[in-house]
Order: sequence, then structure tokens, then C-alpha cells
Amino acid sequence: MKLDRIDIKILYELQKNGRITNVELAELVNLSPSPCLMRVKKLQAEGYVSGYSAQINVSKLGQTLTVFTEVTLKNHRQIDFARFLAAVEKVEQVIECHLVSGGYDYMLKFVTSGIAEYQIIMERLTDMDIGIDKYFSFVVLKSPIVKSHMPLTSLFPM
Repeated sequence: MKLDRIDIKILYELQKNGRITNVELAELVNLSPSPCLMRVKKLQAEGYVSGYSAQINVSKLGQTLTVFTEVTLKNHRQIDFARFLAAVEKVEQVIECHLVSGGYDYMLKFVTSGIAEYQIIMERLTDMDIGIDKYFSFVVLKSPIVKSHMPLTSLFPM
């Protein structure tokens, strides 16, 4: 399926507000409701929309700690990467994991209840012998800008 600018606009609006009504969405993308709904259903069927979820304001629930962690592996064979990923994937507090270029191999984002929980997790991971050579932790003090949507209209201008 080849996307046009209206499809991109629909995706852009849906990612900002997944609970938007079809009538409101149609108005934002300059379509009548019926063709808009058909496009949304097609985008869902083709896998461009992978799901809908609520964005939770975690700070309302209590105090948390966000830590970015750079991880360097001892070895760089495919099996080493797979073993590391299999272990990290099971850690619920890891909410992002990125294989990156540069001086280390992975950048992880943890959200924990505090520094003690983070340290317990890291000690467990290093004790598991999953190939971690070294890691560096960066505690987030404040997050003045956090966006939950991708800049689709500028990434894919039509």
C-alpha cells in the first residue's frame, strides 16, 4: 500500500489522539467521514496502526526514577547480542533498548521506583553472565520535553 499525504496526516492525528472521533478526524484531514473511516480501517489492516493505548501520568501515581544506561558487551558475536537482548527483554523496568553506534553497544531506558531498585536490577544483570563488560548510568533529574508522537508530517512530506 502506497501512502499519500492524507494517510500520513491521518496517522499523525491518530498518534496524537487515538480516541478522536471519526468525524473530528475527517474534519482535520479534510475528508468526509465515510472515506476517512475507510482509510483508517485500511491503515489498521495494513499494519500501519499497531494498536492504541493510554498515556499514563506516572508522576500522579508516585515517585519514580528514570535512568539511561549505556552498556558495552564483552564480545560482539551475534549470539552475544541475542543472549543480552533475551535477558533484558524480560526486565519490565526496561522500557526502551537501542543498539547504537559509538563507544558502547546499547542504550537502555529504565523506569524504576528508585535508585535501590535500579541497582538491584543492574547487579542481577551483571551477575547473570549475559556478556556485560561495563555500563554507565545517567539519572534523569528532569524531563522538560517528552513527546509521545513522531513528526510524521516532516519525516514524510507529501
